[in-house]
Amino acid sequence: MDMRRQANDNGMSDVPAMSHRSGGGSTGGGSMSGGVLNRALAIALLVVSVVVLGWFATRAFSSLAAAQAVKGKEYQAIFLTNGQVYFGKFADVNSSYVKLTDIYYLQVQQSVQPKDNSSSSNNQQVSLAKLGGELHGPEDVMYINRDQVLFWENLKDSGKVVTAIKNYQSGGGK
Repeated sequence: MDMRRQANDNGMSDVPAMSHRSGGGSTGGGSMSGGVLNRALAIALLVVSVVVLGWFATRAFSSLAAAQAVKGKEYQAIFLTNGQVYFGKFADVNSSYVKLTDIYYLQVQQSVQPKDNSSSSNNQQVSLAKLGGELHGPEDVMYINRDQVLFWENLKDSGKVVTAIKNYQSGGGK
């Protein structure tokens, strides 16, 4: 850029005038490629924004759909990635956690000495246990990370698990 002093029409002789000098062999085509680059960058940002918003909307919709599918007054069975199954009532379902209350789980008891030579599966007794009586004394609420949930089901009132829960509650267990 060359700065020279020129006289202006309005009498200001000390105002510097600016003139552009093309250097390094560049031509005016640089602004054309800069415009294309800016347009490509704007399109890329728009596409990324749409993808991110779509991802957030999908997660929010799936959480909302899951929460609406829960029959709040009924019990649910929740199956976890580690093989555990819990029965209880969903109190809250969101994109991060599932809150479960009034929790029960299956407890397998196996006799040490079988009475006869029958298979080992006959020596196992499955019972329903209420959460809270364990050594560590947990409260009757559980927050389960959504990443650990394989699936969940609403349970029928006529099913064996709900019948066992009602028998437990009516027998003074609660």
